Amino acid sequence: MGRDELAAVVARDIPRGSYVNLGIGQPTLVADHLAPDQGVTLHTENGMLGMGPAAVGDEVDPDLVNAGKVPVTELPGAAYFHHADSFAMMRGGHLDVCVLGAFQVSQHGDLANWHTGAPGAIPAVGGAMDLATGAKQVFVVMTLFARDGSAKLVPECTYPLTGLACVRRVFTDLGVFDVGPAGVVVRETWGTTVRGLRDRLPVALRRLEDS
Repeated sequence: MGRDELAAVVARDIPRGSYVNLGIGQPTLVADHLAPDQGVTLHTENGMLGMGPAAVGDEVDPDLVNAGKVPVTELPGAAYFHHADSFAMMRGGHLDVCVLGAFQVSQHGDLANWHTGAPGAIPAVGGAMDLATGAKQVFVVMTLFARDGSAKLVPECTYPLTGLACVRRVFTDLGVFDVGPAGVVVRETWGTTVRGLRDRLPVALRRLEDS
């Protein structure tokens, strides 16, 4: 599943009428796949509510960017506010969904996405901790395996944690998984099978129909 195709899958699963924050990187692509009739309102932590898809061509305004400094558009009724007010929204439980990237997600929903722990690596926590604990639902978008072939869906995170038991659903290039107290449930796969994933992942997998 390519990045844009996966972003469309995430957009499909966002409940209608939700207030949503899209994290830096791959999650920002979700904005380009939201249907107008979904009624989703996008929030960006640098102080905007009502963000539209990425800006292209003459739409680009250097003063209108998301938290990842990517030029974006505004939708009718968009509002701008202080950074502190934006974080108050995040911390106060006013966001229905946030979509984040990750280095690792545990089978119980723990999230590690700000630091690999590698010597010399630059920590990049940003607002991830606020979003992970403040949003009502946390979705993660990531590749299922790292470049060295190691799994990123793991029994326990080995990287510094962003949040405990905060992730509900994980969208990857090979499938979609629900995580939580009951472990990992496979919602759908592409390019592989549940049996094939069981051979490669260090976590127990249950099928959606068996849960």
